[in-house]
This record gives sequence, structure tokens and C-alpha cells, in this order.
Amino acid sequence: MVPRAGVTVDIRPRDLPLALIGTAGCALALWADAPAEIAVPVALLIALDVRVRRRRRRT
Repeated sequence: MVPRAGVTVDIRPRDLPLALIGTAGCALALWADAPAEIAVPVALLIALDVRVRRRRRRT
């Protein structure tokens, strides 16, 4: 998927320690018996800060 002109997607790690987030996410996924197809994208959304911004053109 390619963003349109005027759309900015920023991806950066959160300020929290990634090892702590990874350990807690893994424990929660094992406890809930979640499949990897669900646990991995959710873990990435928790560990990364994803921001989508749209710039509007003034006419």
C-alpha cells in the first residue's frame, strides 16, 4: 500500500523498553492461547508508534 500525496506515515519505537513489552506480550499471547497471526501484528502495534497524518492543501 502506497500513501497518497499529502499523507505522511511515521513509524518509530515507543519510549518503553522493548524487552519488557516483548516479554509481557509473549506471556499474554501464551496465556490467552492466541495464534501467531493475531499476536504478532498486535505486538508490533503496541511496540511501535504509528502515526498517519494528512496535509490539506489550502486553495
